[in-house]
Amino acid sequence: MAGKALLAALAVALTLLAFVPYIRSILKRELKPHVFSWVIWGTTTCIVFLAQLADNGGAGAWPIGMSGAITLYIAMLAYRRRADTSASVVDWLFFIAAMTALPLWFVASDPLWAVVIVTAVDLLGFGPTLRKALHFPHEESLTFFALFTARNIIVVMALEHYSVTTVLFPAAIALACLLLITLVAYRRRVGPV
Repeated sequence: MAGKALLAALAVALTLLAFVPYIRSILKRELKPHVFSWVIWGTTTCIVFLAQLADNGGAGAWPIGMSGAITLYIAMLAYRRRADTSASVVDWLFFIAAMTALPLWFVASDPLWAVVIVTAVDLLGFGPTLRKALHFPHEESLTFFALFTARNIIVVMALEHYSVTTVLFPAAIALACLLLITLVAYRRRVGPV
């Protein structure tokens, strides 16, 4: 258990290491996160934290809970700073799909199905950010998403109980972050659409 707690502490440290400069960059208006993505991510991350606790995720769940709270703060900050509140029809479709799917986790009343639904919703949250990254690849931080990829891998390692309920969300988010990193790096190299 001490090893799991140490991994969870490392995941918390990576979470802070990623979020502090990201928030600072928003405040300096260097980064412009898409508010829709951050609302979706904050909501779903908090729900997954509760599901992981219900399935005995232990110390590995704590970085997810902390991340959920900070993510909701970034959503509020993005809105207040008007970082990127532009919304295309596609953005609205992602947002509406995500928000209408969220109540399904409650109806499921089973941590596994809640995590499956919420993970799908969270992945929809990447839609507006991916679309924005195609056009404005310098408005997202590769370092932030790289740290979150590493953090989610460590979260999986820190879990005290392995099941689809506890592993699915951090594993899926790590893969989604890798996809975003690849897209942003490619767009920076060849230029925006």
